[in-house]
Amino acid sequence: MSESPSLMLQEAGQSPEVVATLLQKEKPVLDEIAKLFASGAPSVVTTAARGSSDHAATFFKYLFEITCGVPVASVGPSIASVYGASLHLKGGIHFTVSQSGASPDIVALQDAAKRGGATTIAVVNVTDSPLAKQADIVLGLNAGAEKSVAATKSFIASVAALSGVTAAISGKRDLHASLENLPDALQATSGIDTKAAEDVLFNASSLYTAGRGPAFAIALEAALKAKETAGLHAEAFSLAELMHGPMRLVQPGFPIVAFAPDDPAFSNNVQALERLQKLGATTVPFSAKPVSGINVQVPTTGSGLLDPLVSLLVYYRLIESVTRRKGFDPDKPANLLKVTETM
Repeated sequence: MSESPSLMLQEAGQSPEVVATLLQKEKPVLDEIAKLFASGAPSVVTTAARGSSDHAATFFKYLFEITCGVPVASVGPSIASVYGASLHLKGGIHFTVSQSGASPDIVALQDAAKRGGATTIAVVNVTDSPLAKQADIVLGLNAGAEKSVAATKSFIASVAALSGVTAAISGKRDLHASLENLPDALQATSGIDTKAAEDVLFNASSLYTAGRGPAFAIALEAALKAKETAGLHAEAFSLAELMHGPMRLVQPGFPIVAFAPDDPAFSNNVQALERLQKLGATTVPFSAKPVSGINVQVPTTGSGLLDPLVSLLVYYRLIESVTRRKGFDPDKPANLLKVTETM
């Protein structure tokens, strides 16, 4: 009798439909945000989030800075909730990214941002949450209930929503087109063979995940999932940073999961991975293009800036399989709850 699929696997598989619904349903909100930027032209954008949501905000930071040229700064929630600091954000725009919209610290920071003069935008799955109720604009994720502790479809929806914000503000047709291709690219990941990569991670005791630009945000998320589901010690680095001090730990057989999309960093990433391979590292690159190592080739949206999100869906399935193979329940990681309320 075959084992029933985990909630994590089922919910990850819902991502293509979730993204398609989000992009269609939230278009008026995306247009509203684009008009807000056009009228105010803020010189800086701020974000606040925790956990996986903060990785989505990091993806947004890179994508927005690359595409729109406006700096995006992350503000630690404790700045308001613990340290009671005032924020000076007159004319600014503040994004809070959250699945539940319930944690007191991010609600407190959003309130501080509003009192400091910013327009607040909640990117949230629960649209009747405290965060959403107090925001000036609500961008719903439309992901539906997510029961597995490990966030999958809500993370992918968060990145898609923030990519939609970037596309709407930039007005760049190529980004719009790639975003429209995203649901189909996600759907096309079904059935990709990751058995060789699974063997590497199953036998690992520690690993690095790596990427550059938006792909670095995906590396952060991949490392978190390795820890919280499979109990694997994993650290995420920019591939540029990995060439410095962290390279000291690279010994023969050391696993490095790399997200290497076909974007302007591709050739540099390939060179870095080749150097790591010469040191004996076992590299597992996710890319739409062939890369040496235990290569996991993924479909493309047409944009290397968005393709890391497609790779992540494949990785979610991979780490879920590693988790079950280790005898753990991916839906109920030890010591963790679905909603964590912090101050």
